[in-house]
Amino acid sequence: MSGILIAAAFAACAAAQAEPSLAPSAQPPPSLTPPCDPLTAAWRAEVTDEDRRRLRDWRQAWIDALEQARAAGHVDEIAREGALLDPDAALTEPAPPPGDYDCRTIKIGARSGEGLAYVSYPPFHCRIEVHGERTSFTKLTGSQRPVGRLFADVDRRMIFLGTLQLGDEGRAYEYGVDDERDMIGLVERVGDTRWRLVLPYPHFESLLDVIELIPATGR
Repeated sequence: MSGILIAAAFAACAAAQAEPSLAPSAQPPPSLTPPCDPLTAAWRAEVTDEDRRRLRDWRQAWIDALEQARAAGHVDEIAREGALLDPDAALTEPAPPPGDYDCRTIKIGARSGEGLAYVSYPPFHCRIEVHGERTSFTKLTGSQRPVGRLFADVDRRMIFLGTLQLGDEGRAYEYGVDDERDMIGLVERVGDTRWRLVLPYPHFESLLDVIELIPATGR
């Protein structure tokens, strides 16, 4: 990440805040992320407009996806997952430590409204790596493999910006090159050693993907 890009994002945000305020009745709804927090400038300097919209609507994605899944008869499966599928279960200290993880994907809701409303896959292998100030997430196995970076945000979440690697592709696309492959998500801690990567409105199949992250043992 270029320091120039971060500085430019922060400066633009600060300039926007300096503009005359709106009338009270026209004030926008509050954001979970402080609009000019230097901590969030890194991901704000890179995020695409489309992914900014998907992040903004993360809660609606949860509501729509869970509603579809429950209507399709998956009430018990959702309940069994506990905090994992509770949109308000995020705890403080969201950063997962570096290492290997068992990662299980649950796809909720159907983009077309006609597909499967709830699919839980067996665990695959994922890895968190930290190199200096750069933290990365890689899904190592499976036919759909998110790959990207984790950025600091507010005290109950990190931001994931990455791309979707498919099939036997040898490397992932760079973020921002192909809208259909770009991904944005929230990384949250939902237990002592349990995290989730929440991907609102993925481009394929579902309304919401939730990837459970549990530290791997014996690997």
